Amino acid sequence: MNQRELLYIKTIADCKSISGAAKKLYIAQPSLSQAVQKIEEELGTKLFVRNPDGMTLTYAGEKYYIAAVEILNIYDDFKNEITYINDLKKGRVTLGITNFLGTYMLPELIYNFSSRYPNIEIYVKELTSSEIEKSLLDGTIDLGIMHTHPMLDSHTIKNDIIFRDPFVVVAKKGHHLSRVTKSDKTKPYPLIDIDLIKEEKFILVEKSRRIRQVCDIFLNLAKITPNVKLTLKNFETLRRIASTGFGITLIPLSYIKIFEGQYEADYYLIDNENTFWDTCISTNPNIYISKAAKEFINLVHEYYENSQPI
Repeated sequence: MNQRELLYIKTIADCKSISGAAKKLYIAQPSLSQAVQKIEEELGTKLFVRNPDGMTLTYAGEKYYIAAVEILNIYDDFKNEITYINDLKKGRVTLGITNFLGTYMLPELIYNFSSRYPNIEIYVKELTSSEIEKSLLDGTIDLGIMHTHPMLDSHTIKNDIIFRDPFVVVAKKGHHLSRVTKSDKTKPYPLIDIDLIKEEKFILVEKSRRIRQVCDIFLNLAKITPNVKLTLKNFETLRRIASTGFGITLIPLSYIKIFEGQYEADYYLIDNENTFWDTCISTNPNIYISKAAKEFINLVHEYYENSQPI
């Protein structure tokens, strides 16, 4: 039973004749007769009684007709729904985003997207980068905005890189490392060779956090086994502790601007090609991306083209 067959039976019943239905359906009368015969054979029962007044429905035919009307109405409603979705008059975007990225991106993104597409619902899930990857794989979110590193990339996730953020060393003001840094007028902070920090005491975020996962990658590549004296969940707490001289920490450059002016510290850009992470828009290439989700992705690109990350 398909849409065409449902329409054939409904139209014949409405017209009470094969010939009238054939004209309305723009189909040859013999072809329509053969189609009805095939449907009746598949069902194992007659749907019409042929008499001088035209074709009338049998009891089974009446049941078929009722079902056909309901199904065709549902199909028409569905087509209208799809049209609304494709015209961005209706729909939903489910977004996964890390807490930090959500803090400074979502106010502008949500406002701009809702202004353009007021009838599109936006569901936001604040997750870690690892949780975003898992949610993309199980299909519970449409897209994610998170951080990654080339050595962490999963072939099952598509990462569209939108911003590369270098890592910095955070140390107490006047720390002895400041005497071995290199000046570069093109950079916001002095440069330091990664080898020069290997003997320091480290305070780092927990291993479940993407910052730590990226730090472990580039420290391992530099053959540095960090002497970790403290681990915490919150990078800002670590930054503040580092400013007291308890140890050094490693965080992305953009992160130090969140609480500027509080717990001042020295910052050194690490002079190493691996010491960065990428902000990316992540999707599952095996799952259909709706037009609404694609428009949200375009808006994220616009955001980074027009705004400097904090």
